[in-house]
Order: sequence, then structure tokens, then C-alpha cells
Amino acid sequence: MEIKTIGIIGAGTMGNGIAQVAALAGYNVLMRDIEQKFVDKGMEAVRKSLGKAVEKGKMAQPDADAALGRIKGTMVLSDLKDCDFIIEAVIENAELKRKVYAELDKLCPAHTIFASNTSSISITELAAGTSRVDRFIGMHFMNPVPLMKLVEMIRGLGTSDETAKITKGMAEKMGKTVAEVTDYPGFVSNRVLMPMINEAIYCLMEGVGSRESIDTVMKLGMNHPMGPLELADLVGLDVVQYILEVMYAGFGDPKYRPCPLLKKMVKAGRLGRKTGIGFYEYPKK
Repeated sequence: MEIKTIGIIGAGTMGNGIAQVAALAGYNVLMRDIEQKFVDKGMEAVRKSLGKAVEKGKMAQPDADAALGRIKGTMVLSDLKDCDFIIEAVIENAELKRKVYAELDKLCPAHTIFASNTSSISITELAAGTSRVDRFIGMHFMNPVPLMKLVEMIRGLGTSDETAKITKGMAEKMGKTVAEVTDYPGFVSNRVLMPMINEAIYCLMEGVGSRESIDTVMKLGMNHPMGPLELADLVGLDVVQYILEVMYAGFGDPKYRPCPLLKKMVKAGRLGRKTGIGFYEYPKK
């Protein structure tokens, strides 16, 4: 099966990033969101990202223009009915994702493959709400999508070999390296990453070190490009808490229990970069 048109559900940071790399790979892209302002913001993000690549000499202007021309924004879900492959990139909420897939399942032909960009929710569970468990897969892109090479590919219990083969080929055409993993809470990336972030928050709460000290130890001592508290702010503290709760519920192991300080900050609305304050402050430019 040849993939020609890809649908993207969600025009936020992950959605527009996926749309960009898909368009650069030569695919036609339909990017859908629930309000026109979100669609416009997503399109503008792609335009700016491509513009920066041209400025830095990493891309020719005609190539950037051609990629942008292959992306169409829409608010109408039924516009995606003829897509060969659909990637969902809405917020980490299992109920919302299931609702989206239930609607898509009625709209799309039998051959359309569904993929979720979820970072923690069970692919098997999401697939079970559709009539195409064999054509359902996880594609966990890393943020920022245009720069990060990894795609964590997660096969659900019923995902077919053919679906996995098509998905891997498509991701590689986008310039990504695929790591295939099994469908367990948090997969590999967040099963390893989130406990580290959580432990860093415990260190801060218990006064083991300041935020700067904790991040400096991990950057200079472990050669991480970003400290765990800085990374938590980038990901979003609400997202960090949600993923930890998914793993805690899935495994029943207290090592995944969110730190009380993390939960307190989420309740206070201190979610990181997106709110202007988390473990660090981010003044508006």
C-alpha cells in the first residue's frame, strides 16, 4: 500500500511539527484542529520553522515553499476521510482520543491506518475502540519534531506486520530513526525518563539541591543536554504528572507515584514554559 495523503489531528506543537516533516518528505498533509485560530497558529509555526531553516542555509526557498504548499489546514474532520494514514496528536487524554478515533473509524475506508502520537496511553486500548485493530499503531515523535530524529513505534496487541512495515517506511522517509517497542505503560522513553524527572523533583522538595544544582549535575555529570527540571518545564508539568499517573495505574508500583511537589505545582497552574512559570521563570518576550 502506498501512502500519499496523511491526516494530522491536532495543529499544536506536535501536530504542526509532524505535518512539517511529512510535507518535506513529499506527502500531502491535511492538518485538522477544532478552531480556526489553532489551525492558523499551526500553519504559522510551520511557516516560521521552514523560514528559519532557509535562513540557516539548511534548505532552499523553493523546497520550503513546496512543503508549505503540501499542507492544508481544516476544521472539518470529514475532510480527512480519504487519507491513507492518520496521525492523532491531541492532548494526552484517553477519553478524548477514543472519541476522535470512533468518529474517524466511521469516516475512513478500511485501508486507512490510524496512528497515535501518545507518549504513554495503551495502543491496544485505543485500537480496541475501532474496527481496525490490525491497522492501528503508535508513533511517538519527540519534541521538537523537525529536529529530533527518534520515532518510538509501538505495536498494539493486534497490530499487523504489514501496518508496522508501512509505518516504519513512512517514518524513515521523513528522516526519522525508528525504535520498535512493546505496548506497556510509558513505553520505553517515558518509562525511563519520567521516574528520573520525578526523582529530581523529590530532590528539590527534600532540599537535596537547588534547581540549578540538580540540573547542573545531570548536564555536566551525565552529559544530558538539558537538566530534568528544565526538561519538565519544556514538556509541561501537567503532562509529566499525567504520564506518571498512567504508569502508576498500569503497574501499581509506587516508584511511579508523582511527587507531592509536582502535584502542588500543577494545582497552582505552574506548568512550565507554556504558562510562563514552572521550576523556572519564563518572562514574555
